[in-house]
Amino acid sequence: FVFPALGGLLFGYDIGATSGATISVHSAELSGTTWFNLSSLQLGLVASGSLYGALGGSILAYRIADFLGRRIELMTAAALYISGALTTGLAPNFVVLIIGRLLYGVGIGLAMHGAPLYIAETCPSQIRGTLISFKELFIVGGILFGYLVGSYEIDVVGGWRYMFGFSAPLAAIMAVGMWSLPPSPRWLLLRAVQGKGPMEDNKKKAMNALRRLKGPSASDKVLTDEIENNLSSIKAAYADQAEGSIFQVFEGASLKAFTIGGGLVLFQQITGQPSVLYYATSILQ
Repeated sequence: FVFPALGGLLFGYDIGATSGATISVHSAELSGTTWFNLSSLQLGLVASGSLYGALGGSILAYRIADFLGRRIELMTAAALYISGALTTGLAPNFVVLIIGRLLYGVGIGLAMHGAPLYIAETCPSQIRGTLISFKELFIVGGILFGYLVGSYEIDVVGGWRYMFGFSAPLAAIMAVGMWSLPPSPRWLLLRAVQGKGPMEDNKKKAMNALRRLKGPSASDKVLTDEIENNLSSIKAAYADQAEGSIFQVFEGASLKAFTIGGGLVLFQQITGQPSVLYYATSILQ
């Protein structure tokens, strides 16, 4: 759970760190650059650059997760976190700074898609909801951590570089951790049902992955039963699928789900809560 959840912590960290970094990079005394005199629009791009990247990452995430798997998706997210943090922290000018923010944001988009999927597909069913909710706590903890790092670096010349760059070693821990974990057993079975891998080979791989997740004490019967149950549920889900169009989202039960889901996101945004988080330092000043 911890390694995929680090993807959420790094998302939250970016929010908190950005709040202090926008003050630091804009300061004539503390920015440590010759291009500190940024306009409001440019400062806005520094703050929101990762969100534009996250939008792009979210659009790519579904196909990447199904094609490469949740584990590789999260390793890719960690690599983007590292490259984005280093590019931003070492940026020689404003354009490179924004490129780094976009790279980091693409990592956010992939991590926020892959983390709950991997957690849900690898953890015991009785604590699945708890752990997915606990990942949200990692995001909030990351926000607090970002504010703390910002408070220590806010009076340092070039402190914004440390604020952004500090996420690189955390992302490296995430990358190593995800590399050490097995692929999702359910994803392996999904690939077989989709006809994108031999059924028996993928069942053996899923069995080995599940054994690594559950530990050596798990019996073959328990593992086999779980594999067969997963396989049956995937086949049943695919048997009920039919060709459709995007317009069906606006019909019947789908419209109700779309209204509830979209409404939650809409009201979360229009309250201004994200703006308060990203600009907390400026607001308090």
